[in-house]
Amino acid sequence: MPAVTLDQWQTLIAVVDKGGYAAAAEVLNKSQSTVSYAIQKLESSLNIRAFSIDGRRAILTPAGKTLYQRAKVLLEEANQLETQAQQFSEGWEPELRIAMDTLFPEWVMLDVIDQFIQAHPLTRIELMETVLSGTDEALLKKEADIVIGGRIPPGFLGDPILLVNFCAVASPNHPLHQLNRPLNYQDLRLHRQLVVKDSGSRDLDAGWLGAQHRLTLGHLRISIDAACKGLGYAWFPTLKIQHELDQGQLKPLNLDVGGKRDVQLNLIYSAGDYAGPAAKLFGSLLTTHTANIAT
Repeated sequence: MPAVTLDQWQTLIAVVDKGGYAAAAEVLNKSQSTVSYAIQKLESSLNIRAFSIDGRRAILTPAGKTLYQRAKVLLEEANQLETQAQQFSEGWEPELRIAMDTLFPEWVMLDVIDQFIQAHPLTRIELMETVLSGTDEALLKKEADIVIGGRIPPGFLGDPILLVNFCAVASPNHPLHQLNRPLNYQDLRLHRQLVVKDSGSRDLDAGWLGAQHRLTLGHLRISIDAACKGLGYAWFPTLKIQHELDQGQLKPLNLDVGGKRDVQLNLIYSAGDYAGPAAKLFGSLLTTHTANIAT
């Protein structure tokens, strides 16, 4: 058992923060003699002097300064522990696992996480990025509490959260841009298409895949970089390539048909109606942050 109680550590902190025994007694709603006894008990239990007396002032000794600093951390951790226990008693989840399709704007997710942890810093958050069937598997294998994906698997319910617009693009120097006419199916077939690999075990494909040559990449970001380098063309979410479009690193392809398409992303709770309060709050924040996004 610890030789010093939390109450005694709190008394030490109050004496230092308030500048003396009398002020500490007032803020702690205790008598000055009680405060003095608590400090004496602390010092005798640890066989150390925390304060030296200079006239009417109690001054921290070097050892006392160290004890004071560590005591503040200890008291803060004790308060956090009590808060967390209270949350658990109310059904609050200790951890949130989120599976986010790579199409979802990561800056929106980070804004939501920031807002959430400002209010609930003790809840652990695990964020995973998924592609195609990887999103489904996060639901089916119960690997996530909240899923943002383009499909709602059988047995689950979800709400639309963001309509993602895609645009066919390539580097301005790509040969397809040099044709100076509307492009058709045969034009695309002769050039390399960039594809992002499915993160799940089913290795699904999505979108138009009629090119004779493909470059399959493991992440959307590296696929965008590859397009900027002229390694191929692709359909990318406009939200994800707006900077590259503005800087002239990518240019929309002049397709006679199919140059643009949409994918609806949905917000899905793996526990459905039984989702916990933390998951529901996080989902509500996501919905609010995506309400006015221009896709």
